[in-house]
Amino acid sequence: MSISVKNISKAFGTQKALDQVSFTLGKGEIVGFLGPNGAGKSTMMKILTTYYAADTGEAHVNDFDVNTQSKAVRSTIGYLPEHNPLYLEMFVKEYLVFNAEAYGVSKNRIAEVVSLTGLEPEAHKKIGQLSKGYRQRVGLAAALIHDPEVLILDEPTTGLDPNQLMEIRKLIRKIGREKTILLSTHIMKEVEAVCDRVLIINKGVLVADKKLSELREAEEQLIEVEFDYRVEEAFLNQLPHAVHVKNVHGFVYEITFDTAKDMRPAVFDFAHDNQLKTLQLSRKNKNLESLFTELTT
Repeated sequence: MSISVKNISKAFGTQKALDQVSFTLGKGEIVGFLGPNGAGKSTMMKILTTYYAADTGEAHVNDFDVNTQSKAVRSTIGYLPEHNPLYLEMFVKEYLVFNAEAYGVSKNRIAEVVSLTGLEPEAHKKIGQLSKGYRQRVGLAAALIHDPEVLILDEPTTGLDPNQLMEIRKLIRKIGREKTILLSTHIMKEVEAVCDRVLIINKGVLVADKKLSELREAEEQLIEVEFDYRVEEAFLNQLPHAVHVKNVHGFVYEITFDTAKDMRPAVFDFAHDNQLKTLQLSRKNKNLESLFTELTT
């Protein structure tokens, strides 16, 4: 196993951050670590990266013990913390040279990670001149410089605009073809977009471990649609397989269907036939949202 965690607990004073947490991650998995703010996600990641020591329990990364073989663990993982620590006055390539030297990696690797992370257009600039999206790319490039087998990413898309969000998600999926990735987030759409599996933690306790494919196979889905004006909910209930319609706000509606078939085309055609303009249309993982709400509320 790339990551093995067994009965890990950690407290800060009287506050228990983690309570008997156990899970394993295999090679090539992209696993979402989901939970409310303060649930213990960052604490778990800092234990896996040897920044914190657990009070009790065992954890191994690539068969190295995080307590007794911390140097070996750090050499085999790439870590992007929530608050990406960068030297803003350094040039992109200068910063990557600095990281390559720290790991004893050939400078030839720099061109590889610059290409992999799409940094070519900005590689000549100082980090302080970059957008938030490109700064995240620099952080990912630094995490990848020594070609680690495991990547640990803590809130990697926080603060990004929609275009940057899609670019970073695409990049994570690309990297995940060859590496094991543990991705912490409190955004369910993030997990749906890039992950194979989800771990849900609440108040320091691991409350769910599910494959996304299992959740998607359930015969129910949620479609969110926005029209150009308000319509009656009973009107939308005429859609085939519609079992519940909710006006979320303004002209935005959530429609629950009792079928696994993608109903977005049906909603679009229904709107067109009734002279409604569709401003946005998206499919949500109803089961993941329901599971999260049930286990963390």
